[in-house]
Amino acid sequence: MRKGTAVVTGAAQGIGRAISLRLAADGFDIALNDIAAKKDQLEGVRDEIVRLGRKSCLFIADVSVEDDVRAMFEGVDVMVANAGICKGSAFLAVPRPRTSTRIDDWNRTFSINVPGTCLCYQYAARQMVAQGRGGRIIGACSLAGKQGRAPNLSCYCASKFAVRGLTQATATELGVHGITVNAYASGQFLSIAGDASLTEYTHAAQQAASTPVRKHGQPEDVAVVVSYLASEEASFKYRANRNLTTNYESIHLTSDAHTFATTNAAEVTPLW
Repeated sequence: MRKGTAVVTGAAQGIGRAISLRLAADGFDIALNDIAAKKDQLEGVRDEIVRLGRKSCLFIADVSVEDDVRAMFEGVDVMVANAGICKGSAFLAVPRPRTSTRIDDWNRTFSINVPGTCLCYQYAARQMVAQGRGGRIIGACSLAGKQGRAPNLSCYCASKFAVRGLTQATATELGVHGITVNAYASGQFLSIAGDASLTEYTHAAQQAASTPVRKHGQPEDVAVVVSYLASEEASFKYRANRNLTTNYESIHLTSDAHTFATTNAAEVTPLW
């Protein structure tokens, strides 16, 4: 049974792909978004969704560009603002390429993670209000946006703290329209984008072994949580920031937040 239309940003790989496939399996038609460089991968995800018997379309767009975001919302019941970037750099390092926090790195990280998320929330909410049937808005936060204890990721931490605050504030404003706003806060997950980094990370095996379940999370573990937040059963769930980890409270799924940044300060591969 068709449940409506879900828009998923950053959907070409990893967590975004897993979320898209799970929501399609749940009965949603899926509008897929990612940047132009990932068009081929995005088309592959679309083909997988069609094989599941659902409709799917592509929006090649940069979520930090308002005109691009505006064009994505002709009809939406679930908005998953999954797109984001994560660059690691030492806060006090002497400026030089790829090793220090330069202002352009800060600006790019914030433009995607904060205004990009805000634009997706805003245009999705406007469309949902116009439709008059409520909806679900779900954002990508991080344990780094709760704890702020991820070395060499000060910019990323700050951006995810902002997403957390945005999620809580917009939930308060939009609830009267029947729109719930929540976010998931993942720790270290294996994904298409993250596998190489974790393979090279010296302490990856030890990190996994330190968790109660003795493994890293998979993108599908995040998708399960998003599936719930998008469902009718979550109609009274709002302002939640769901932890996906075995080392913190709330939903317990995988490992600590971004520990490998301490030994990979040059650049952390995006996890979604």
